[in-house]
Amino acid sequence: MSQKSRYAPPTTPTQTITQATLNGLANLIKVLPTGTVFLFQFLNPVLTNNGHCDVVNKYLSSILIVVCALSCCFASFTDSYTDSQGNTHYGIVTNKGLWPSSPTQDLSSYRLRLGDFVHAFFALTVFAVVALLDPNTVECFYPSFQSAQQALLMALPPAIGAASSVIFVMFPNTRHGIGYPSSQGSTAPSSDLD
Repeated sequence: MSQKSRYAPPTTPTQTITQATLNGLANLIKVLPTGTVFLFQFLNPVLTNNGHCDVVNKYLSSILIVVCALSCCFASFTDSYTDSQGNTHYGIVTNKGLWPSSPTQDLSSYRLRLGDFVHAFFALTVFAVVALLDPNTVECFYPSFQSAQQALLMALPPAIGAASSVIFVMFPNTRHGIGYPSSQGSTAPSSDLD
């Protein structure tokens, strides 16, 4: 037995479940806008009072979850392009291209696609898993759920992750909108499936 494992504190079943849930969520979180997730992770412990909620905490946390969910959906309908001077411009995807449109560049190839709606739906689904299975949210809104439904807490993130992975293979996302990392020097339009 190595010295490292001999001195490691024993893990409890709750810690094991929490770690497995967090590992599954780490893979799912890649499809979400980073700013939105950071905002949720930063404010949720404060607004839920670390899971010890009063009525006001429940309302504030609910508002945070709804605003962040709307942000995840909205971010799926944004994209960016780099102009001839190397400046990055962001816009909202429409049926005709990006809005606001550039007078010097044709942005019609950035039009709204079916894949944008699919990505918005799955970004919302993944965020719902992240937000609603957060330990503070669970303890605040449904404390009895934590002990009674451990199997669901363990199985749901990987199941949603697998379903999302299949969908994202069918509808690859090449948009680099608000909240998503952009590729350097990308001037080519997005190529989501129609």
